Formats: sequence, C-alpha cells, structure tokens
Amino acid sequence: MTDLTTLLEVGGPVAALGGGAAYARARHPGVYWSTVGLPVSTVRLLSSYGSVMEACGLTVAPSRLRVLAVKATTRREVRPVPPRRGIIRPTATGLRVRLRLAPGQEPADVAASAERLRHAWGVHAVYVTTIKPGVVELRLVGFDVLRRVRMPRKLHPDLLRVPVALREDATPFVRDYRTVPHQLTLGATLSGKSMYLRHLVAGLARQPVALVGIDCKRGVELAPFAPRLSALATDPGQAAELLPVLIKEMEDRYDLIKARQGIAPNTPDEEITSDIWGLPEHERPVPVVLFVDEVAELFLVVTKKDEERRDEMVTQLIRLAQLGRAAGIYLEVCGQRFGAELGKGATMLRAQLTGRVCHRVNDEASAKMALGDIAPEAVSAACAIAPERPGLAVAGDTSGGWSRIRTPYLSLGAAAETCRESADLVPDLPALKPFRPDAPLQPAETPSPVVRPRPVTD
Repeated sequence: MTDLTTLLEVGGPVAALGGGAAYARARHPGVYWSTVGLPVSTVRLLSSYGSVMEACGLTVAPSRLRVLAVKATTRREVRPVPPRRGIIRPTATGLRVRLRLAPGQEPADVAASAERLRHAWGVHAVYVTTIKPGVVELRLVGFDVLRRVRMPRKLHPDLLRVPVALREDATPFVRDYRTVPHQLTLGATLSGKSMYLRHLVAGLARQPVALVGIDCKRGVELAPFAPRLSALATDPGQAAELLPVLIKEMEDRYDLIKARQGIAPNTPDEEITSDIWGLPEHERPVPVVLFVDEVAELFLVVTKKDEERRDEMVTQLIRLAQLGRAAGIYLEVCGQRFGAELGKGATMLRAQLTGRVCHRVNDEASAKMALGDIAPEAVSAACAIAPERPGLAVAGDTSGGWSRIRTPYLSLGAAAETCRESADLVPDLPALKPFRPDAPLQPAETPSPVVRPRPVTD
C-alpha cells in the first residue's frame, strides 16, 4: 500500500505535467515555447555551440598567435575557431543571436547550414539575415507561427504602410506602397486572396488615402466597404468610364508637379521635385489606391465592341502602372490567373507590377505567372500550399527575395465596420464623385425593454 501511495504521489504530478505540456504544445504552442521550449533550446545552444559549428563546417583554423597562447598556458588540444557568438535574446516566438564571422567565412556558409542548426538545437526553423559586413543574425523560431497567426502587438503602421500578414520567421509582412507601388495578387477560389484584400482595405481605411475599387463580380467583394470608397465600378462598363477619370486625375497631378518645376534661380534644392511627395504638404494631392478584383474580367470579350473597350481599359491600366507612382496613384491587382492568354497587354501590365503575392493556385503555370519571372525557386513553394491552410501565400519582389506569409482571420463584418467608422476620412475628389457608391445604411438596433413583458393569461 505504501508503494502504491508513493507511486501516486510522485507519478501523478509527473503525469499531469507531461500531459499539460503535451496539450500546451498542441493547442497553445506560444505558451509551451515560453515555459518549456525556450529554456531547453537555450541550454542546447549554449552547451553544444562549439561542437555544432564544427560539425556544420562553420569553423576555421586558429591563428598562430592563438595556437602559441594555448600551448604556452595549457596542454589541451587546439580546436578550430567557431564564429564569435553574441548575447542570446529570447522572443515570444524564438531566439535571436548574432554571430561575428571568422575570417574567410561568408553569410552564405551559415545560411547553407540552417537546416542542420535547426535539428541540432531542436527548433522549428532557423533563418539567417545579414546585419552588416562580417555580422549575421540567427533567428530561431520555436514553433510553426503560421499555423495560428498572431500578429505582433507592437506594429507601427504609417502612411501607405499596412501590416497585413505574418512571415514564417515571425516578422510582420508590411505592404509598403511607397517602396512597392504596384502589386499583383493571385490565388484560386478559397485560397485566402479575399482575406488579404480585406486586410489591405481595413488598414488603409484609417489613413488619409482615397480608395477606388473595380470589382467585376458585381461588387460582392468591395461593396461592403462602400462607406470608405471614393469610387466603385462593379462591371466592365463602369470600369471603362472610371479609368479615363483616373487618367485625367493623373495628368492633372503631373501638371501640378510641372508647375512646381518652373524653377526660379533662388529655389532651394529640396523644393525641386519629380513626384507629389516633394510638394509642400498643403499642395500635395491625396494618394489614391486602386483595387482591381478579378482582373481577368476586364480582358474577357464577347463582341467586337467589347474588344475595343477591352483594349482601351488595358491601355489605361498600363499607363497608370507606368506613370501612376509619381502622381501618387497605386495599383493592387487581384485575380485567379493572369497570363498572356488573356489578350494583348496582359504581359506588359504584369511586368509593371513590382510586388507579387501568390496564394494557392490550381496549376503550376499560374504560379509561374506570379513568381516565375522574379523568383523562380519560389514557384515550387507556391505549388506546395495545402488547401487546409487558407491565407498562406508566397510573397516576392523584383529583388529576387521571397518568403511564406499568412494573413490572420478578419471577418467581413469587422472590416466593414472599420470602413463605416472611418467614412469621414473619404477625401474630397470632385472628379470621382459621380462614381461614389451608395453606402448601405446600418440597421438600427432594436432597444431591449427594461422590464421583460409577461404573457396575458385567462
């Protein structure tokens, strides 16, 4: 009986701790990492750093001075020298540590061993970034942060900068229109493309920006955001009327910039500008972001007359993509597929879209349309996105870099409520007033009675 009691007293708490740790690891990986994974991985890193670096081939032969010093003071064996390790900084999702590379090493050597370091230290992933010449930072991620996306609490949105997703290295993915003015977003049905667009609209709704939409699905995607939109076209016919107005607005802004460039001899250098951002704040036009959902609908034609209208719209979109940045007009083009088979001008328009985000697609050719010309190695990553993970995407740009991202869940009602609350931020653009959508009235809430009525009985 005594042995049974002792077993229960000792085994019970151990089993409870083990079961609690297993539950936390499966359901609450952030809690598990903070309580169990962080200390275990830190101990592994500290105790095995030298041997792991040597096994990964990240050590160099010691200098002659070091060899002489070791032989003069001790009789131990002179071992190869690993990169000098900095202070370990814990985070909510992993660890960060900086390494000063030894002479003869380069960041690519460390990046090539990232998978070995991941297994050696028991973490989910290891990412390598260059801080400055000779110094790299290892970002160790303790768990899969894209399984349940939680955006960092400390975000710093700015004008035309919107945090919309989380990268696989636990850093926020920020859509910066000043850096990447135009973007193409591709994705099949139920891939999470609409959720990405929803985050963009909700993030820009709080900023002094004009939002213009072309939604050829009869407005089902963008109509809920009508209170915040300056203009909305819900079919190709309306789009054909709206695009020339945007072209005229762009030309007027160029005239404003040219008037500012009537440079007098005493004009300071900082007042000479080639875009709207160099204009004084009181003269600067408000930025315009144009959302085009289901861009293929603008290319599809049935009759000869539709073909002429299509060619005009495509030409206008290409002009906006080529010249719109300096005028403060930015494009966000979305669709399921965007290839040369859509017709004349499709390839030229796609070439002007610097940023690329590819959600799950139905075939490899669609992934190549989005990423093949800027980051060919990202095509296979886009094709490997599972249907069970909507919102997961591969983001790339013309620099050749790419990363996996995932947008957190945002309900349509919450995004529409954000647009209703920020309806007073809609800028005054007279040219777009004829295209301003009718904002749906918010249903009045029925007040609940203070005293609950009782049924009348006989």
